[in-house]
Amino acid sequence: MEDCIFCRIARGEIPCGKVYENDRVLAFDDIHPAAPVHVIIIPKQHMATLLDLKSGQQDLSEALFLAANEVARIKGVDEKGFRFVINCNSDGGQVVFHLHAHVLGGRRLADGMG
Repeated sequence: MEDCIFCRIARGEIPCGKVYENDRVLAFDDIHPAAPVHVIIIPKQHMATLLDLKSGQQDLSEALFLAANEVARIKGVDEKGFRFVINCNSDGGQVVFHLHAHVLGGRRLADGMG
């Protein structure tokens, strides 16, 4: 999508604090971190929400999960722990409508999810 901010970041039109990249995904530091480590992982292909991921696209979900593993190692939160979160639609907390995941860590995160 032309005007999607995450698509523009993926195309290199908007600079980011790149943490990790491969041919399928890009990971970068969140500009409004909710934890000492807060990295956003996006597929380079535009997809509005998690609900747009269809059967036959397991390679994309695998790429997101493997990127989270690599980001955790790069940021040094792999041993102590981190949270991997995907928000879906407005009530789920999604603000940017381009599928993305958050890797959060660097401190003990609150227990529970609500």
